[in-house]
Amino acid sequence: MRAEHPSLRQRVAQWAVMALLGAASLAQAQGIVLAGRMGDRALLVIDGKPQTLAVGATVAGVRMLRWNGEEAELDHKGNKLLLRIGTPVQLGAGAPQDAASREIVIPAGSGGHFMATGSINGKSAQFMVDTGATLVAVGKADAERMGVDLSGARQGTTQTANGSATVQIVVLPKVRVGNVEVTNVGAAVMPTSMPYVLLGNSFLSRFQMRRDNDVMRLELR
Repeated sequence: MRAEHPSLRQRVAQWAVMALLGAASLAQAQGIVLAGRMGDRALLVIDGKPQTLAVGATVAGVRMLRWNGEEAELDHKGNKLLLRIGTPVQLGAGAPQDAASREIVIPAGSGGHFMATGSINGKSAQFMVDTGATLVAVGKADAERMGVDLSGARQGTTQTANGSATVQIVVLPKVRVGNVEVTNVGAAVMPTSMPYVLLGNSFLSRFQMRRDNDVMRLELR
């Protein structure tokens, strides 16, 4: 498992760049939610429909103005909005309100990797924290087991050492790690099986992260 990790991270980074040029599958929320970022493009969920939006572009009445640090500045029908990843404007994508379910504590496992258990769409998942991955990355077999809807996803292609590969971008309705659940998380579905789900920045950026020796603590913003 440890030997596979560097190559997986490289493949995730390459595939995510190409795949974010396509749209994601349908999400379950209404309103406007920032689900992730790739370069200057924002992965948004607008009235339940995933959209990718470059700076200066407009879709469904929403115009992407600029990035302000990690926050996206938008214009929605004349109203200026400043969105952080995971923060909704209307209904949906809200973080849990239970104060007891706002922190994830992850001890380092063998090899120094931070591993955690949880679920995607209510189906069990084994996660590995990967701060170098832009999106959560899920293997095809796990995505099917978890009921991830790929019917509306567009495909992107990239060249790897083994030839071309196909990847699909989705917005996961629910991702739970420990006792903390967030919604509308940008993810890349990989064409092959993976030994675990890479917990990338589309999930991690919703938390304040700190590390105490061999323990990582993630607290909802």
